[in-house]
Amino acid sequence: MFCQKKSLSLLPVFFLVFSFTGCSHKESVEKVNFEDTVDWEEPNLFPSPPLNICVGSMITPKEGYAYYKAILNYISDHLKTKVNFIDKESYTETIRLLREGKIDVAFVCGGPYVEGHDEFGLELLVAPQVEGKTIYYSYIIVHRDSPINRFEELRGKKFVFVDPISNTGKIYPLYLLKTMGETPETFFKEYIYSYAHDISIRAVAEGIVDGGAVDSLVWNYMDKSNSPFTRVTKVIKISPPYGIPPVVVRPDLKKDLKEKLKQILLNMHKDKDGKEILERMFIDKFVEIDDSNYNSIKEIKKYIEE
Repeated sequence: MFCQKKSLSLLPVFFLVFSFTGCSHKESVEKVNFEDTVDWEEPNLFPSPPLNICVGSMITPKEGYAYYKAILNYISDHLKTKVNFIDKESYTETIRLLREGKIDVAFVCGGPYVEGHDEFGLELLVAPQVEGKTIYYSYIIVHRDSPINRFEELRGKKFVFVDPISNTGKIYPLYLLKTMGETPETFFKEYIYSYAHDISIRAVAEGIVDGGAVDSLVWNYMDKSNSPFTRVTKVIKISPPYGIPPVVVRPDLKKDLKEKLKQILLNMHKDKDGKEILERMFIDKFVEIDDSNYNSIKEIKKYIEE
């Protein structure tokens, strides 16, 4: 990962000197003075400072990390800059590190973007387009064999949220509870956090909890991939559409670097290698997106906080 100093081997040098003196036995081998030998340093292939990119939210399950790693490698190759892959389970920690400048770029959920934007000016870079759209939904799911068919019927049951500031995995179900005059504490018998949408889906599938709120993109991805966990779960409620989880950058990142990053991602689908990565993730392409796409998240957050 880092350039290491290496000393040149003495043997090859001696061999070269011996070879060029000829094969005559009458000629003596030239003596070589190694006092001036210096350490050889491997050339720096990435002269720019490394770029720290965090995958804080994914539109594929965690098993799809290889695809995100491929995207980061793709960025590194085209930007000619080393890219560090940062993995943080908590959206709150991801936002904190962006605020502190320890993370430069992140894939985040709509909820964390709104929070970061309001708190310290977190900026949108691009967003994935899936099936021609830049929206997604919160799915309320239960086990396929469960008699529960409405969110209201989850009263007194065990429920799984994804993350405290996840839009689809916490904010939307919290909104539903508020409209009913309830809170998680008054409505559910018990609730837990999984910190990953695919883990929530599995928890419902295996009967660890009675229901959960998850990202529609992850559930749909798993279902298209013939996941055994989506086969045994059913969607009982779908939220209104929300702005899709975007790629964001810290506000003080250099302007020219932000533009280069944006162009690399916006043109990724035009490149053979980039297109292959995107197709495996069921992403059409990356597109520019406006902050207004996240107004609906801002509205329900405001309603919950009132």
